[in-house]
Amino acid sequence: MLQETRLHRIRALLSTLGQVSTERIIKELGISRETARRDIIVLQAQGLAKRVHGGLVALDATPEPPLTVRSSVMAKEKRAIARTAARLLQPGQTVFLDAGSTTTMLAEELRTMSGLTVITNSLNAALKLCAAEEDETLNNQVILLGGSMQAGAQETRGELTVGEIYRYRADVALLSPVGIEQNHGASSFHPHEAAIARAMTHQASRLILLADHSKLGINSRLNYAGIHQVSTLVTDSSAAALPAFVALNQVLPEVVLAPTSRCG
Repeated sequence: MLQETRLHRIRALLSTLGQVSTERIIKELGISRETARRDIIVLQAQGLAKRVHGGLVALDATPEPPLTVRSSVMAKEKRAIARTAARLLQPGQTVFLDAGSTTTMLAEELRTMSGLTVITNSLNAALKLCAAEEDETLNNQVILLGGSMQAGAQETRGELTVGEIYRYRADVALLSPVGIEQNHGASSFHPHEAAIARAMTHQASRLILLADHSKLGINSRLNYAGIHQVSTLVTDSSAAALPAFVALNQVLPEVVLAPTSRCG
């Protein structure tokens, strides 16, 4: 497992628990004590946590970085997941997309399809779906949900957005969680993201989660979908060796591995 992946998973544990023991890091990530020690030192150097006897304590809440940053992390894996997820859809379907980095990549892949109605709160996703090249015909209907926007955020949010979601019914919700765990299901860090994901889950007949391997086994602050509500998990092929993948594969109706070898 790459250090980037390990650090992401440890940060997710810190955001959920506030503190994490060295023993739990070793068990959750399946790494040696020496590797765990090195990762703890790195996180302390980054100013994200304080090293204490037996583990780490979060210095402050550690939310997900902005979308522009997240899009470059695990980019190869996310692209593979997006391509694989697109193949699960059929013309004529109505789908929800949230504002995650993986679902934004999925929007690019959906431009090659036709007959979809895509409902999203992501400005980026909507623009990608509508960005026709010369002589290209747009064959999908795109609905951008209304709501509030904040500086630096490329998404709509708030009560108006959630209320609009409940006006629609969708065949599929495709969501990108902060974490998915076999006992607690899908989770997010921010309340506004969890509220939107919860509403989309409720209004869709089927829930497909798009999560790279660093998100498996992670339970963040706010759960929005129980594990029994998840129809399909799409993750990258690197997940197959993780204990969290094995656990999820035992409880979910369908788990799809996206090959990364052809994705640059």
